[in-house]
Amino acid sequence: MSTLSAFGKLPTLNSATILLVGTNDVFQQQLAETILKEKQDLKINIHLAASLPLPVERNHVRPRIDLIVFMINVQSKYSFEDIEVSLIHVDANFFLGKVCFLVTGVGRMNKISVDMDAVWKLADRYCSPVLFCELECEKIRTVTAQRLLRMLQICAGHVLGISSLSFSSLMKCSIEDSSYLA
Repeated sequence: MSTLSAFGKLPTLNSATILLVGTNDVFQQQLAETILKEKQDLKINIHLAASLPLPVERNHVRPRIDLIVFMINVQSKYSFEDIEVSLIHVDANFFLGKVCFLVTGVGRMNKISVDMDAVWKLADRYCSPVLFCELECEKIRTVTAQRLLRMLQICAGHVLGISSLSFSSLMKCSIEDSSYLA
């Protein structure tokens, strides 16, 4: 079991790979299916994991991973703690725009067991954007899948003129700017 490396393999033509890491198998599967339903010119590969490190692949055939999405359910402290532990198994180069945090469960404020400040601090520590969604709602899940696909295209280098680092910086700036408006 080793650290995931961001640039250990060359990109594949017309292909992109996303890794969804989280403890809720049902939401992971639903999001993966929604992503695959979206019309794309790329071949999209989706890998699901409950946590990191990933097991060692036979013959070392693990594909290049273009984007890692850490799914945090704020209604479960276990979910947050598991993501925190998983982050140490990710190469620092992934945090140059190839990681995001997907926060679910925020809609039911009375059931939240993870302090939102802890989520913001985690995202800030790893210089990664945060997306919020309620995966139970199909429309929101579809919009989230579309956003993740666009991020994946950028992270895989399939959008001319935009790097994953610049895109990630833009997302963080827009989030920080909106907090000053409140």
